[in-house]
Amino acid sequence: MTEQALPEPSGKVALVTGASRGIGYGVAQALVARGDRVCITGRGEEALKEAVERLGADRVIAVAGKAHDEAHQALAVERTMEAFGRVDFLVNNAGTNPVFGPLAELDLGVVRKVFETNVTSALGFAQHTWKAWQKDNGGAIVNIASVAGLAPSPFIGAYGMSKAAMINLTLQLAHEFAPKVRVNAIAPAVVKTKFAEALYEGREAEAAAAYPLGRLGVPEDIGGAAAFLTSGQSDWITGQTLVLDGGIFLNAGVG
Repeated sequence: MTEQALPEPSGKVALVTGASRGIGYGVAQALVARGDRVCITGRGEEALKEAVERLGADRVIAVAGKAHDEAHQALAVERTMEAFGRVDFLVNNAGTNPVFGPLAELDLGVVRKVFETNVTSALGFAQHTWKAWQKDNGGAIVNIASVAGLAPSPFIGAYGMSKAAMINLTLQLAHEFAPKVRVNAIAPAVVKTKFAEALYEGREAEAAAAYPLGRLGVPEDIGGAAAFLTSGQSDWITGQTLVLDGGIFLNAGVG
């Protein structure tokens, strides 16, 4: 059973990575709500199955696998094309942040894993969607970055470095893929997801108090922005990073 009645099909198709829950699920939910058909990916078969049931099995398919696995990237795009015949939009959301600690003490193998999952996989998915559909037919790509890629982020330095790289990847792809494909990024601050729990668990009110808008983000905030950046309303926007931070960067001012 779906969460709500589905609208008429839009004729568009999206691939959203890391979408069994959290931000990715919020993005998929927003795209399905406007009529898109969607392929979601993630590591867990059961979690993906449950997400498909909630989103609507007549509009959504799932492909399980690890984002950094090139074979999985190819398979996800292939299955999307087989099921829906096109892949207009790619939302690169899959990411990891396995450690907290200062960069001076960070295992370099962990850093490589973070970059492989957060950056290299995004490029891999972009290459596959470009070749399968977008090169000849156009479309849009949205990379889910982070405010950690725009400013120092103590104890999650490797994650921040990878998100800074993702923002630059957005610029590179926007330049190379124009005029056929628009490429933009979204940089959220803390969003209430299992992925980010360590940043607010047990102290949500305190964490939210630092935000001028008085709350942390929720997946629906990111979903709405991704829907905008893959819509006709954003047809003259490319190479941009949309910061969704509840006003937290305003606190950098003097006084």
